Amino acid sequence: MRLVIQRVQRASVTIAEERVADIGQGLLVLVGVENGDGEAEAAWLAAKTANMRIFNDENGVMNRSVKEVEGELLAVSQFTLTASTRKGNRPSYIRAAGHETAVPLYERYCEMLSEECGKPVQRGVFGADMQVELVNDGPVTIIIDSKLKE
Repeated sequence: MRLVIQRVQRASVTIAEERVADIGQGLLVLVGVENGDGEAEAAWLAAKTANMRIFNDENGVMNRSVKEVEGELLAVSQFTLTASTRKGNRPSYIRAAGHETAVPLYERYCEMLSEECGKPVQRGVFGADMQVELVNDGPVTIIIDSKLKE
């Protein structure tokens, strides 16, 4: 699994001109699921997301997690994070997990993140054409790939 975690002042997801998710200060997490990913990767990434110290403390140092600042959470599935760009100019998505794997794993990641943080995770709609708006705070953007955890 591959995540792009963005510290935001606010973020939202709109589908067909209807807002389906909206958060204030917190994290917008883009989630890509690859073939071979499973529950262990989702659990590791949920814990990393919840405990990553990327929010400022009273001294302006990034030393607090989203849990500690009681930030909000928004997770959006994004298969394009699995793209391979090694050959040519058209990205290949052959590593992207199919719906039968990706949907339950994305949902499981969201459930685990909710458990870790003690609050609900707002979500986009898997496979939908979504418009994602955000105000990146900092900017702070972190990329995590579960295949690189060791």
